[in-house]
Amino acid sequence: MPIIDAWMQHPTLRHSNHEMFDSLRRWTGGMVLEEPLPVEVTVAVLEAADVEIGLSAAWYGPQGALISNDEVASFVAQSDRRLRGVAGVDLSRPVNAVRELRRAVDELGFVALRVVPWLWGLPPTDRLYYPLYAACVELGVPFCTQVGHTGPLRPSETGRPIPYIDQVALDFPELTIVCGHIGYPWTAEMVAVADKHVNVYIDTSAYTARRYPNELVEYLRGRGRRKVLFGTNYPMITPSQALEHLEQLGLDEETRGLFLSGNARRLFAL
Repeated sequence: MPIIDAWMQHPTLRHSNHEMFDSLRRWTGGMVLEEPLPVEVTVAVLEAADVEIGLSAAWYGPQGALISNDEVASFVAQSDRRLRGVAGVDLSRPVNAVRELRRAVDELGFVALRVVPWLWGLPPTDRLYYPLYAACVELGVPFCTQVGHTGPLRPSETGRPIPYIDQVALDFPELTIVCGHIGYPWTAEMVAVADKHVNVYIDTSAYTARRYPNELVEYLRGRGRRKVLFGTNYPMITPSQALEHLEQLGLDEETRGLFLSGNARRLFAL
């Protein structure tokens, strides 16, 4: 069965070795990289788990680009179509941010925008996001963001589904919003927001299948089968690790197909 990874990144050294990820390295046993990770290594990891497409994102924060859009475009070009690009932008320069998003979509062929709120210390309701939401609607691409607590050494407040995602969805009902990292410890809130808003979705990145909260598993098995997408947060978790206990979720064939690829293929027009 084909698989699409809705939340991953091929890292640069600036990204993978940043001090804010010390906590993740402590949890996973990961090491500081001495040399850039070759794209072919990432492609091989995806192939090993039958991942057809990985949505590889840029990372922008107040300190600049940890992974730039042009670097992502280069990774995509080296991946034999295994990767697709997800844009990042500099929130502090809103006009330029909209221009860069348009360039990434129209010229580089990127399929979404991702902003990680805790990098900026700004919740998704901050005024700096709003021109980007309108641009995403006009361009027909989803807005991807993180919900739930922050594993890296930054505050978690910006990851609350209520009030932040709820309010954005009210202000931009046409905007497709994909909320990564499940929303834990506010998973029930995240499910409620996805239920309430037709264009709000959840992806399972940063969690292996055996760690999905019960609220999410019940939602995925039932009324949320078209609202939940598979993601890994690679390289923190590989697809093989994330999928190791998939059978324990008790998904029927239709739900499994929607979760692993169908929902992402529809939302990102893959």
